[in-house]
Amino acid sequence: MSGTLASEFGFSAHERDRLLTTGPADVDPAPALTFARNVFVPLTTACRYTCTYCTYFDPPGEATLMSREAVRDVLETGVDAGCTEALFTFGDTPDDRYTEIHDQLDDWGHDSIHDYLHEMCELALDVGILPHSNPGDLTREQMAPLAEVNASMGVMLETTADVDAHAGPRRKTPEQRLNTIRAAGEVGIPFTTGILVGIGEDWSDRADSLLAIRGLHEEYGHIQEVIVQPVAENERWRGSTPDVEDLRRAVAMARAALPAEISVQVPPNLAPVREVLDCGVDDLGGVSPITADHINPDYAWPALRELEEIAEFGGVPLRERLPTHAHYVEDGWLSPVIQRAIEADDAAGERYRAVLDG
Repeated sequence: MSGTLASEFGFSAHERDRLLTTGPADVDPAPALTFARNVFVPLTTACRYTCTYCTYFDPPGEATLMSREAVRDVLETGVDAGCTEALFTFGDTPDDRYTEIHDQLDDWGHDSIHDYLHEMCELALDVGILPHSNPGDLTREQMAPLAEVNASMGVMLETTADVDAHAGPRRKTPEQRLNTIRAAGEVGIPFTTGILVGIGEDWSDRADSLLAIRGLHEEYGHIQEVIVQPVAENERWRGSTPDVEDLRRAVAMARAALPAEISVQVPPNLAPVREVLDCGVDDLGGVSPITADHINPDYAWPALRELEEIAEFGGVPLRERLPTHAHYVEDGWLSPVIQRAIEADDAAGERYRAVLDG
């Protein structure tokens, strides 16, 4: 697939080969670290895929859908804790595989999970917190209305390789993910993506993945952040977890492959961040002071003091950010709905602006 990727995303074999020789010594540490204070809202644990490393999805018959009242309770708790990001997640097109979820949505007057997500994003804005949605694979037509009510969105590319971890009757393909990232560029929403390290891909695949992300950003300018996430041990994953040296090399490759305006994140609850800070990490992602990481429930979020200690270890300042990275706010990328929320003369607007000015 490498030759096809290079042609489609505009990188040369020389660039790819050069990236494969990149290591920690070839990049510089970042001058600061950022993070977002968020609240996690898992609308449902249903997913049409059955990836072998994922503990997020429940089998049909066991997954449920959060009610509007339950969502409001979580959002209000987040606002009370000073959060500025509501991280909405669910599996890919869950109403496609789960009859119960489809019927529940129908009973509540919604045509699809994406229609329900749109309403919950509006609810978040009413409560006083900015939505950032990770709704899996989307077409441009599905993405466009959601982009109007989200400060930013995201989906993990994971890898451009066809790996056994994605196999099964409902296989996840790289093409679907790349099309989703492209759709985000076409509708103009600031976007977070990333690679998952250790699910069966090799170093050439990692280079291809990073260069494909770069190519999409060069076309649309919408990639705000790339996550470099090691696969973590859990009850479903039977493979190994990348060692520190492999993670250091992967992070350095990401920093070298991507333009400076794209942040490189390593999640502090899933990786030894202190040991990769010198490889170009400049963001610690969304961290919740009140809710669990429902995608990786065995790995608790670090407390704010722990984030401060990570920054102190690296000798750099720690700064809070909104779900949309600051330069996208300054450059006018936000939809009118989100822009009005940030400029509003109310407690939520004041909180958003305080983070931006901080």
